[in-house]
Amino acid sequence: MTDAPRDFHKPVRRSPDSFDRSFAADDPAEVSRVAHATATALLSRVREAPRDEVIDRLVQFTDAHGIETIAELWSRSPARSLPGALWRLYLLQLMIHDDPRTAALLYERGRARLASADAVIAGAPAPAGPDELVALIDEILRGVFAGDFALALDRAASFSRVVAAGSTDLADDYDATEPGRASQFTTRALRLDTYAGDLTTAAGLWRREALS
Repeated sequence: MTDAPRDFHKPVRRSPDSFDRSFAADDPAEVSRVAHATATALLSRVREAPRDEVIDRLVQFTDAHGIETIAELWSRSPARSLPGALWRLYLLQLMIHDDPRTAALLYERGRARLASADAVIAGAPAPAGPDELVALIDEILRGVFAGDFALALDRAASFSRVVAAGSTDLADDYDATEPGRASQFTTRALRLDTYAGDLTTAAGLWRREALS
């Protein structure tokens, strides 16, 4: 990615539900080739010579340019691939940045419900408010470009599991009175739980030098 001009047009913020839409591709083989090539080149170049200003721009990329630019490159990649993992990380960031209050609610509900080490691995303070979760996901994304990449994936996976548990818990609250809303949170929980599994697998592949 090249340096972005300062006078960009800031995109309209979208619902967190936008993180599970589909994007068309004219030539799937070419899209796959470009996705893998760009993900590999981006990660290797930044990690070989990490610079704070470049990493900051990458962490803030979707705030500056929207999710569509990344979607065109990575959204149709296999879940357990390098571009697929990067795509899911940016989707998690989008979910939190767009609605940090709901993310914090779901995280706290999940932390109370989930009997596992996931909240510790994710690394958010307890309790975690909206500002803390925004800082957490940005910190995780920074770790992708300047840190232990597998650990960043593991932290994102644990975060996803905690929020998935919170979504399930909140769905239970709405089940009797607002079944439509309960269904939305159940769908989100399933999606986040799937992301958690994908990111955990990607972390293992990275450690075996088999994530591409």
